[in-house]
Amino acid sequence: MKDYSESATTVRPAVGPVVAADDRLAGDAAGIVDVVLEGGPADLPPGLRSHRVTQVAEKIKIQYNGGYEHFGRDSPVDVVDVPVVFRWTGRTRIAE
Repeated sequence: MKDYSESATTVRPAVGPVVAADDRLAGDAAGIVDVVLEGGPADLPPGLRSHRVTQVAEKIKIQYNGGYEHFGRDSPVDVVDVPVVFRWTGRTRIAE
């Protein structure tokens, strides 16, 4: 099982605002890339599979169905004109 103690970027769909873990580049439009999420739950809605994040983001997490789906970057950081691929790495539950 993976250790998720490191902070990951929490994202919203591409149509919504960008949320960066450290907000270093949140105001810099040139540092924003389109992201496609692959893997994870089969019932994850298609609308949650595309996002916009800072170019330097390595991990993102999506709140879904009482927990967080975690995705890790699968494309190099220098990719610019195509959506960056993040692959599912695991799931954690929200503590109550």
